[in-house]
Amino acid sequence: MHNGFIMRVLPIYGVGEIQRFIPKTNIVQLLRDLKLLDCTELSKSTKMTQRILLIVFLLSPIITMAQLSVSGEIRPRTEYLRGFKTLATSNDQNPAFFTSQRSRLNFQLVNDKTKVYVCLQDVRIWGNQPQLIITDGASTTLHEAWAQTKLDSFISLKIGRQEIIYDDHRIFGNVGWAQQARSHDAAVFSYKRNKFRADLGLAFNQAKSNLIGTNYADIKNYKDMQYLWVNRKWKDVSGSVLILNNGFQFNDSVGVYHTNYIQTIGTRWTYKNKELAANAAVYYQIGTGTDSSESSINAFYVAADLAYDVTEKINFKIGTEMLSGNDIGGIQNENKAFNPFFGTNHKFNGFMDYFYVGNHANNVGLNDVFVRATYKFKKATAFIDGHYFLASGDMGNDVQGLGTEVDLVVAAKINAQTGIKLGYSQMFATESMKVLKGGDNGATNNWAWLMLTFNPSFHLRK
Repeated sequence: MHNGFIMRVLPIYGVGEIQRFIPKTNIVQLLRDLKLLDCTELSKSTKMTQRILLIVFLLSPIITMAQLSVSGEIRPRTEYLRGFKTLATSNDQNPAFFTSQRSRLNFQLVNDKTKVYVCLQDVRIWGNQPQLIITDGASTTLHEAWAQTKLDSFISLKIGRQEIIYDDHRIFGNVGWAQQARSHDAAVFSYKRNKFRADLGLAFNQAKSNLIGTNYADIKNYKDMQYLWVNRKWKDVSGSVLILNNGFQFNDSVGVYHTNYIQTIGTRWTYKNKELAANAAVYYQIGTGTDSSESSINAFYVAADLAYDVTEKINFKIGTEMLSGNDIGGIQNENKAFNPFFGTNHKFNGFMDYFYVGNHANNVGLNDVFVRATYKFKKATAFIDGHYFLASGDMGNDVQGLGTEVDLVVAAKINAQTGIKLGYSQMFATESMKVLKGGDNGATNNWAWLMLTFNPSFHLRK
């Protein structure tokens, strides 16, 4: 192709049209035609700048056909706690103090049809290993390893070890606060078209490649899972529907394996304009219990919140959550305790993790009334939360109130790749919390933490 022709048609047709005329396999020939393979040409032509720009534009689709991104995360967090997750026994109880660290190395390769992502993760407590070690045990894991490919213009498949996140993280979340976080071994089919999206997720778990049977009762995990999540977005409104089926396997008293199933069905709606944001969600659970009791499940979840930007710097939020629960001391013909199975539960119901963070399952449920005030500084953000907790099920002592928790968090960016957060929380518990959790509701129950996050990244283009 003659370079004079290129220079004449560029002002008329533009780069986009010229790209249609030039097959990608002819790029080398084009370089020869423009004499850019001879470096001495750079000093001989006043039109060389135009030629270089043209080549950059022409090659840009090829350059971006495959892109490798490498990123990392180093996240140490120091914590002081007494009465965290459960009440302290007394004010004489010695507080805990430690530093945990999450370290990640992430690789992502993307082209026009396929995306591959691998996340290597190491989680440790400072000092849990000697200075001279032969092996790091189980602290280093493969947090994610998945591939996603387009099956047609609207349908894709994502398969492998992956985080599954939907809506506000209440039912499906990655538990990012926890240093180990959460990921699933699953296949997810996605249909996306305009503002509509539907995801079908499938999982079937085994501890090893058995030669006989599919027993899986010795690992704290679901046996199999199927879900459908549908979402539609409008201008200011978004709505989603979730249908989830979990199978949990257990070994009964005579050594026979059973799989019981629980279904969760619900919807979540959001509204947001320039100053106002509102959310509402309802879920219902049915099925059979996840242990040998095989109790019938009849549980529900209701939540709503409203946030308003008073100014560009000040925001107020108020909301409530209700998770149904069982009565204490009553005869349980059915299990009324709602279970937010895979949620990022640290995000909800106070940061001291008294509820649904590895605890409070099949219990009295929870009513949480909360408020939040947020203030944005020039380079930082601070907010304070207040939660008032009540039991959803009957406590049997005429006192449903469990206590009040106050959380204060300040977050700031040190630079583009480094952030710092610090927080303080305190629980003011009632006698009913003592009945539920044990310990001493009169003791000082508090928690303080400081966390640094380093997120370096760079890109290699092929």
